[in-house]
Amino acid sequence: MADLDGNQQEKKEKEYFTQVSQEAPGFFLKGSHQYDWGLKNRLSRVFNPKNGRTIMLAFDHGYFQGPATGLERVDQTILPLEPYCDCLMLTRGIQRAVIPASTQKAIALRASGGTSMARPDFLSDEVLACSIEDAIRLNASVLAVQVFIGSEHERNTIHNMVRLIDQANRYGIAVMGVVAVGTNMERTPKYFRMATRIMAELGCHMVKCYHTETEFETITSCCPVPIVIAGGKKRPELDALRMAYQACEQGASGVDMGRNIFQSDAPIPMMKAVRGVVHEGMKPEEAFDLYNTLKAEEGK
Repeated sequence: MADLDGNQQEKKEKEYFTQVSQEAPGFFLKGSHQYDWGLKNRLSRVFNPKNGRTIMLAFDHGYFQGPATGLERVDQTILPLEPYCDCLMLTRGIQRAVIPASTQKAIALRASGGTSMARPDFLSDEVLACSIEDAIRLNASVLAVQVFIGSEHERNTIHNMVRLIDQANRYGIAVMGVVAVGTNMERTPKYFRMATRIMAELGCHMVKCYHTETEFETITSCCPVPIVIAGGKKRPELDALRMAYQACEQGASGVDMGRNIFQSDAPIPMMKAVRGVVHEGMKPEEAFDLYNTLKAEEGK
């Protein structure tokens, strides 16, 4: 029977080679060196070729939550942040209604949906909610699909992901598998190692998952494609900066952060502080000092 990662006695201890980087000959991004030119070009818009990292600004929460706090008016709260991110993570409705077509930022388009917070027990029962033709019309670089490993609807959401990958591969568009974590799902390194590896094995070009307090480097090491971390719930600014720093130090290729930026007391300073950590090598405390300085200047 296949190895169940600890569910049976093992003859040999696992080795994740966390100190050895996976090679990407001829291209800067992990696991992406054998893709077609167009797909590489799209990934180069999402990830900075100088350091292989990205800051994705996530504000697609409305697809199942409605107007979340901080997203009541996307034109007022998100557009001022657009100059400081690398990629906009959003829905097609918001893209068409609010985002200027003149933007030069990469687009990560939410491609799954069909459930809402009104029926939380059914949140995992998603379908594909955007056609590949519409994704092309919207010039998407990435298509994001939610996958609920371990849920009642695991098979259906994996099928959504595989169908989307097959469609996107025809046109050189990347697919990002998003590890969904419901109330009954684990948030352990073991769970995230399994979920991210399944997505990569089935063809995802990148994966989004949560950061873990321990063993996160084993998650990034055994996932052969880039991992970006989800910002998750709102936390104090310094804590969010520490999480971003630790994740990148432990092998993440950046962050896909939303509430920890647009729900901050000073969103633009926080956006710049996150940029300092991810792209400029700032330590969390340095970035927090930058945040406080810029926040104070805003208040003058």
